[in-house]
Amino acid sequence: MSAAKSIMFGQRSLLLTRSAPVVDIPRVLALWVQDWPVVAAGISASEPGAVLHANRVVASSEAARVMGVVRGIRRREAQARCPELVLAERDLAGEARAFEPIAAAVEAFTPRLELTQPGTCVFPTIGPSRYFGGDASLAEQILAAVDGLLDGRTTCHIGIADGVFAARLAARVRAAGPCIIAPGATPDFLAPLAITTLDQPELTTVLWRLGLRTLGDFADLDPRDVLGRFDAAGLAAHKRASGTSDRMVEVTEPPEDMAVALSLEPPLDRIDQAAFAARQLALELEAKLQRRGAACSRMTIEAESEHGERFVRGWRHEGALSVAAMTDRVRWQLDGWLNASPSIRPSGGLSLLVLRPEDLIPATGRQLGFWGGETEADQRVGRAVARLEALVGADNVQVAEWRGGREPDDQICLLPAGTVELGGRQLPLLDDRPWSGQLPAPSPVELFAGREISVVDEAGKLVAVSGRGELSAEPVRLCCDGQTWKRVVAWAGPWLLDERWWDPDRARRRARFQLVDDDGHAMLAYVQQGRWWLAGTY
Repeated sequence: MSAAKSIMFGQRSLLLTRSAPVVDIPRVLALWVQDWPVVAAGISASEPGAVLHANRVVASSEAARVMGVVRGIRRREAQARCPELVLAERDLAGEARAFEPIAAAVEAFTPRLELTQPGTCVFPTIGPSRYFGGDASLAEQILAAVDGLLDGRTTCHIGIADGVFAARLAARVRAAGPCIIAPGATPDFLAPLAITTLDQPELTTVLWRLGLRTLGDFADLDPRDVLGRFDAAGLAAHKRASGTSDRMVEVTEPPEDMAVALSLEPPLDRIDQAAFAARQLALELEAKLQRRGAACSRMTIEAESEHGERFVRGWRHEGALSVAAMTDRVRWQLDGWLNASPSIRPSGGLSLLVLRPEDLIPATGRQLGFWGGETEADQRVGRAVARLEALVGADNVQVAEWRGGREPDDQICLLPAGTVELGGRQLPLLDDRPWSGQLPAPSPVELFAGREISVVDEAGKLVAVSGRGELSAEPVRLCCDGQTWKRVVAWAGPWLLDERWWDPDRARRRARFQLVDDDGHAMLAYVQQGRWWLAGTY
């Protein structure tokens, strides 16, 4: 027997008549701030910009998407599609800190707010919806409150549906107003969506090869067949695609004694202290969970100031929260509280920190690859990094990541060790095809930033380079410390570099040289705006 179902997009309503089972799944509101990484990076909505992580685009502005800059492409491809692209490295801590005022504004409507990632939050609507006059009225009031904080920098979207998964997808419909899925109509809403919206690449790749293109195709399978083929994780994905459940099959509520607390004396008021406390609590909670053979997919962070103020915030994660993931979320949240506006931040330092795990699932461990996996050396590196992070803070332990670029100091960037996978790290295969202006191998072993030197000709005049790359005279002597002059016994160049000439604020024009002095020291130097600079030594 089929029943009429309606989906509301702003003020519009769409009638659906697909039969759906009656399920007991909570109504959830999801708020999504469009292009939040770009906004948090300070890139305006009118300029083409993108945020990168590990040399790939993770978010782009609307102006950049029009030029073909989309998620997943590499830095060089993004710059080729949009030469005037403004780039920024992803800063999750900064995104979480900037999102705190918005989360606080939404928290005024409900005490049960949960963050899934910076820029997205969810909460059950059963109480707030009744208090504020229904789903539509609640959504409109939240939109009004958040739009005032965004000040036109981007757009906020709200979706309301049965369950977190459907609500988050509804928020991304980008309708003129809130996208409200009527109770019981979630299966009809999900059915035509692409199977890739499950955001489980390993599972969806197999489903695609089996000919299942939409969530509706997947939902039509017999749950017993799904369980037999894909185990409990596949069954959980099947329930989400069917709109019948958001919870994993094995989820249980944690006992009361699972919470971990840390008294802070003296009260902390700096983020480096907060990072140390976050790591310590995450390790303690992980140890408790391991003794029970469990992991958690949600946790609540509670903090109390020295003046008795109490702060509570929930974080949700798809799958099990690792120590690194828990540490990051606690650090982001404490950073958001400690650096928020005076109206919402603590009036003093934090004296108590509590972590409460929720939605316990079995700890299945990690399945290593058939042809090898994490070695003992990888494990030792992981343990050493964990000890260093506990001593000096998570952000102060960094590893090198290949980023690419035309200059040696552009090609490698340093990222916090907790944000990358340390096991089995390898440098990517480099494109060694020649291009005009390319420096010959090898690369310098030591790089310098802004170290001025002098390179002169036989007459003692500073060697100059014309716009066409012509030298005023051959370099004869050089001075790196302002006192000692050495003779140039060999040199090569110039290799010209002219970047972003269309943007006066970001243009870079220089001529690079390789020089060898009479002591046998080889160095990379460049001329820019009539001055010589030392870029590195070999």
